[in-house]
Amino acid sequence: MPPKNKGKAKDASKDEGAKSSKGSGKLKPATSINVRHILCEKHSKKEEALEKLRNGAKFDEVAREMSEDKARQGGSLGWKTRGSLLAEFEKVAYELEPSTTASPKWGECKTGEGYHVIMVEGRK
Repeated sequence: MPPKNKGKAKDASKDEGAKSSKGSGKLKPATSINVRHILCEKHSKKEEALEKLRNGAKFDEVAREMSEDKARQGGSLGWKTRGSLLAEFEKVAYELEPSTTASPKWGECKTGEGYHVIMVEGRK
């Protein structure tokens, strides 16, 4: 089975590409997203979390076990509007295609808070 985050661009262009004709954005613009994350202070711990995801672990379970922030509901940050998140985090999050915790499509970024593994459950 291929890693879950491979082929993301291919899937996005197949599903969303026809809807967007300008820029590099493959998804329709959104003003808010339902987002989850795993926050790790150390790069090595983030890599350990990614390995669990690659091996088929559910995103929310990995977040509960490994995330070092206070979002203990499986890493859920809830619905966040554009402009309400750290710029580096938001840039990655708004480019992600929605997915489920059982079959997540994730992105990564580093902020002043640490290393984030991000997934989006919904867009509107």
